[in-house]
Amino acid sequence: MTVAVILFIVCILASSIGAVVGAGGGVIIKPVLDMIGILPVSTVSFCSGCTVLGMSVCSLIRNRNDGVKLRLKTSTALAIGAVLGGLVGKWLFEIVRNGFGNERVLGAIQAICLTIITIGVFVYVCNKDKLPSKNVKNFGVAVVIGVFLGIISSFLGIGGGTSNVAVLFFFFSMEAKEAAKNSIYIIIFSQISSIISAFATASVPDFEWLHLLFMVIGGIGGALIGAAVSKRIDNKGVEKILRILLLVIIAIDFYNVLKYTIL
Repeated sequence: MTVAVILFIVCILASSIGAVVGAGGGVIIKPVLDMIGILPVSTVSFCSGCTVLGMSVCSLIRNRNDGVKLRLKTSTALAIGAVLGGLVGKWLFEIVRNGFGNERVLGAIQAICLTIITIGVFVYVCNKDKLPSKNVKNFGVAVVIGVFLGIISSFLGIGGGTSNVAVLFFFFSMEAKEAAKNSIYIIIFSQISSIISAFATASVPDFEWLHLLFMVIGGIGGALIGAAVSKRIDNKGVEKILRILLLVIIAIDFYNVLKYTIL
């Protein structure tokens, strides 16, 4: 029960922040639980994905009438790509897991990749107002971009995360709150495909249902809290929270790299 309570606390806090910035929560849940080390790496990836799905569905329903635009055509194209990419990412995850047969190696690879990506996103977010952005309207191009997002999301077990938001900033010129909402929409589809793929290929790792239940409840609770917070801040506030979040994630990821490779 103690483990379940810890999982609930991590998930409700992570999902509260994730709902505000559009990161989904997995980008926080995954590295934090890897750092704590209370569950195997592969179990964390799967349960984190389920939690993010629950959080994302709840968040989108809760914010359906908040006045923030959901670009259905663009985000649906990205979601289609994310589904395809999610299948590829899941395939790559299983190759790495089975190839090395070692949870520490798997954790190290995920931590290194996540650290590099998060640093890149942080640098971009801090300088995005000085850089030109695009406004991609081609459906096919959006699908291709979504494929890469899906691969990252599924392989790292983060459910989309801050990379979604950065892509929506740069390629589609979205404001922070609009990017957050559209990112969560994309996350729903990528996570559904990843979870279905895990069951279809009989690659679901061992986990305890009580742990998963507490995580999902935490994710849904976080979505409700995040929706309430989002209504009280503007785009600049969302960006400020995103920058702080990225710094925290980078620090945790860096520790995890050391943990799996040196410590």
